[in-house]
Amino acid sequence: MTITHAADPDIGAILKTLSTALRDVPEVIADPLVELTAQGLGNRPAAQQWRNLVAVDLSFYKSFMAEEIRDEGRTEGIAQGVLLFLGQAGIDVSDEARERITTCRDLDTLNRWLLRAPTARSAEDVFAEE
Repeated sequence: MTITHAADPDIGAILKTLSTALRDVPEVIADPLVELTAQGLGNRPAAQQWRNLVAVDLSFYKSFMAEEIRDEGRTEGIAQGVLLFLGQAGIDVSDEARERITTCRDLDTLNRWLLRAPTARSAEDVFAEE
């Protein structure tokens, strides 16, 4: 096993190789390595590159990080759906309402908002009973 630094000029190629290699090993080995790599990269630019690499095909990654990325994608998609419905209805969405929608990470809440959006007369109607 090779150890490298997140600031290594070749980190992109190294991470791509690791991601590819992990596809061919049992989950009990791959899952911890995906997590440890993510933790080791911290908040450096290479961490986002790693997230992008494992997000390309997460079907074989069943780790916490992979599930977190999936949930993040789900919430972003539903939030965009809420905004799309409101926009199509010609409803003005304030910056505050837009931020509330796009930063929400609770799937149940977002789904409630998505169900209300097609019949809403204002952005505030989406948040009714919240």
